[in-house]
Amino acid sequence: MNPADLRYSSEHEWARLLDDGSVEIGITEFAAESLGDVVYVELPPVGGGLTQFEKMGEIESVKAVSDLFTPVSGRVLEVNERASDSPEVVNEDPYGAGWLIRASLDDASGLDRLMTADQYQEFLDSQAA
Repeated sequence: MNPADLRYSSEHEWARLLDDGSVEIGITEFAAESLGDVVYVELPPVGGGLTQFEKMGEIESVKAVSDLFTPVSGRVLEVNERASDSPEVVNEDPYGAGWLIRASLDDASGLDRLMTADQYQEFLDSQAA
């Protein structure tokens, strides 16, 4: 089940608004399962700018290399070193310990351009049909 407190992109990334107004970003469980065993994650540098829906890095699995797209615009505040050092955490806990970056949020309305958990599930269901 997709956590209700997150917003989702059609590229299968999620964004969680944190109490301090920053955003935590990761990939969805659907993406993690589709990729298979994640073996490498390339994340943007701390301080780097992010533009909503643009490429922010890459994720490599035993199956393929895929681009990572940022669901919001802002600036990278922190990267998850654990995901870089032990990329399998992305598969094991994509909504928790497997987060990828924390970022400032340039425009809170950017979250409104993302799907709710229910909308994301409908999107997944429509893709499977």
